[in-house]
Amino acid sequence: MQFFAFLLVAFVLYTSAFGELTSLIQRPVFLWLIIMLGVLSFPLLAQTRWRFIGCVVDTGIAIIASLACGYILLESDSIMTGLPMAVTHDLILCWSLVVLLLELARRTVGLIFPLMVITMLVYTLFGAYLPEPLKHRGFDVYFVTETLFLGDLGLWGMLLGVAATVIAAFTVFGSFLLQSGGGHALLNLALRVGGRSRGGAAKIATIASGLFGMVSGSSVANVATTGNFTIPMMKRLGYPAPLAAGVESVASTGSQLAPPIMGAAAFIMAELVDMPYAEIATGAIIPAVLFYGAVFLTIHFVAVRLQLTPVPESELPSWKQALNLFYLAPVIAAFAGLIYGIVQGNSMQTVAFYAICGVVVGFFAVRLTPKVKALSDDAVDTSLKQTLVNIADDVAKGLVVVGVLLACAQILVAMINLTGVGVSLASGVLSIAGDSAFSVAIIVAVVCIIMGMGVPTTAAYVLVASVMAPALISIGFEPYAAHMFVFFYATLSVITPPVCIAVFVAAGIAGERWYKVARWAITLSAVTYIIPLLFLFNPSYLGQGGVLSIMDALLSGTVLCVAISLMLSGLLSEKRWLYVVWLGIALMAAWPNTALHLVSAALSVGMYFLHRAANKERMGVVKQA
Repeated sequence: MQFFAFLLVAFVLYTSAFGELTSLIQRPVFLWLIIMLGVLSFPLLAQTRWRFIGCVVDTGIAIIASLACGYILLESDSIMTGLPMAVTHDLILCWSLVVLLLELARRTVGLIFPLMVITMLVYTLFGAYLPEPLKHRGFDVYFVTETLFLGDLGLWGMLLGVAATVIAAFTVFGSFLLQSGGGHALLNLALRVGGRSRGGAAKIATIASGLFGMVSGSSVANVATTGNFTIPMMKRLGYPAPLAAGVESVASTGSQLAPPIMGAAAFIMAELVDMPYAEIATGAIIPAVLFYGAVFLTIHFVAVRLQLTPVPESELPSWKQALNLFYLAPVIAAFAGLIYGIVQGNSMQTVAFYAICGVVVGFFAVRLTPKVKALSDDAVDTSLKQTLVNIADDVAKGLVVVGVLLACAQILVAMINLTGVGVSLASGVLSIAGDSAFSVAIIVAVVCIIMGMGVPTTAAYVLVASVMAPALISIGFEPYAAHMFVFFYATLSVITPPVCIAVFVAAGIAGERWYKVARWAITLSAVTYIIPLLFLFNPSYLGQGGVLSIMDALLSGTVLCVAISLMLSGLLSEKRWLYVVWLGIALMAAWPNTALHLVSAALSVGMYFLHRAANKERMGVVKQA
């Protein structure tokens, strides 16, 4: 297994440093390595008396993967320059590869996601026999094979490309950073800064992911990078794995919506709306504050409910330990490499390579300085050979799950695009909305999420902005508000099931079922699904209008965040009637009426003091007892 793991790391480093290969070379090589590692990491019928059958099946999978991926490599030029027609051997290789990917997905993530892919494949092949409106024009198995196998829009499409480049590069970077001592340094800093507050580790993880994601411009790459140390850190401090992964995926996604740097999509928006970028970023301040405020509040309330107590003072590192240069040097050098790569305008995988170089420089620099090396902890300071082995193992574990998931997700997305089921669904729902602006907004939001699934943030925004934003503008909404609206929902698609790529990556790092992580991601980001509706109908949330109207928007948004965070955290489960009270407060805060906003704020303050009084009374009873 280590041979293939080192081969994968070497392949990722090479293509990150010298540029990715053509799509039908880069992606088949990557997928072949992932399948080899998947068979070795998740053997069939392991530790049973039927293991010999599993060995036969696993050997068959390895042979089929080698033949299918090798065939694409050999025929890549003719596939890209011609119009290949599927023949019998294409059929056999394609569907054998699909079956083995579904089997590996079953082993790594369970049955639910493979069943979704199978359902979409069955619909593609037999949807022509269904009644309207589900019926499509029909596709035979040869045409579906050509779409899936003989081109770069099917199985070898964008999702696998992202996995083979950006995600792979940042996963390697995260592993280098973690194993070089950077994980130890960041854990110490997180413990020192946030260890004494409820949910402190998750809050620190949220801040770190948000700051890096602003610069990286990719939610998925951000999860792959910061998630490699924030998720293990939270798990170590007692956080349930699904919650830890959910926090990371949401924080990384929110970074795309937060100024001053909102990723490449915001620069495109400035061109489309014909507004200075500074105005775009300024308008996003209130939505970003509400987003992260809601995440922090939900984390705090969940920490109270789950009794995630602060770390005991005896277990907290001193500031001298937290700022130990032996462990901080790789982190500092890594971020210097990141900044250098970004300033130079390199691709994200090349940026990751510069960061890896920074880690290596920092790693060796401190080990060649006797005074600094004397500060190391022998329990953490492993040998160079063992460090390299750990890096390879980490990369293999992280990328197998992510690679298999995204390969299957690519099949799902390709079939959705082929059948046009997403477009048909959107057209049908839009015809139902009629003249209701609210109904149109809800429908556009759903369509944006569907269209953005499986697509990087920038591409997702361009796609929905060209199709959906004009529909909102045509019924009277401001162009900036309309574009921000579709931008938000296109961005949220990466954490919205079923094709929630950021969740898939976070789940792979946490070693959890993706749907459990998705549940927490939706819980933590629930307010964000409402915020775009608020600023679409009230531009004050985007900083437009007078000072009083902006203050009113900030007040009502804050009350809404508190109310929804409380309801979704489960903290009110013992007193169900409180759900009704806070639901009423949330509805008043969301309704566009200043008087109701003031009432909701007053009720929130009143509920807070009632809660404090009840706590004091309960503590008094406990002391008397």
